[in-house]
Amino acid sequence: MLTIAGLGVAYGGLHALEDVSLDVAEGEFVTIVGPNGAGKTTLLRTISGAVRSATGRLEFRGKDLAPLAAHQRAALGIAHVPEGRRVFPSLTVLENLELGSYRRAARGRRREGLEAVLALFPVLRERRAQLAGSLSGGEQQMVALGRGLMAQPDLLLLDEPSQGLGPRVVEQIFETIDRIRKSRRLTILLVEQRVVEALELCDRGYVLETGRVALAGAHDALLADPRVQRAYLGA
Repeated sequence: MLTIAGLGVAYGGLHALEDVSLDVAEGEFVTIVGPNGAGKTTLLRTISGAVRSATGRLEFRGKDLAPLAAHQRAALGIAHVPEGRRVFPSLTVLENLELGSYRRAARGRRREGLEAVLALFPVLRERRAQLAGSLSGGEQQMVALGRGLMAQPDLLLLDEPSQGLGPRVVEQIFETIDRIRKSRRLTILLVEQRVVEALELCDRGYVLETGRVALAGAHDALLADPRVQRAYLGA
């Protein structure tokens, strides 16, 4: 579904990503882990079109994404749930969710999509008339995830969904992501610093360090890799 080859991204002459290659197959759950500053967020922003690549090839279902603007990529079925949640604080929960269904393929299924999201996050049904800015961090993350799902995406990009949340809420968010994946067979590309939780959920993973792919493999192989254990698991 998604193919990236030799991708390079530079900011002011500094290489944020260099020669990054990876792929995500239809229905697959792929995780990208790594330390702060490794380029994980930049990678997702490049896929969704918020950042332009300098070199390399980026294809979605065989279509070259390079000439396409962010809204055109979204129309193809790529939904990006950014880090920091970024809900619209002065809009209600319902209004935030409905904004996710702007994609043509989702407009006719708005009611169906909304019911599915509210079933997934029952607390949002109770809070649907509440301003999103007044919600807790965990509830805002639910809104952000729900807004992404309202687009009826084919590829869901998740950037640090656990950021700034307590352990119990993080567990709930990860359980929900796992339910979404299993029930919808949705293709997911997750960026996450919580290495164990993220790798346990996925089919395959990549370790990104200083803008380059340092390791790649099945989730169990990466969790057992001595380099991963030393660097991220304190082994």
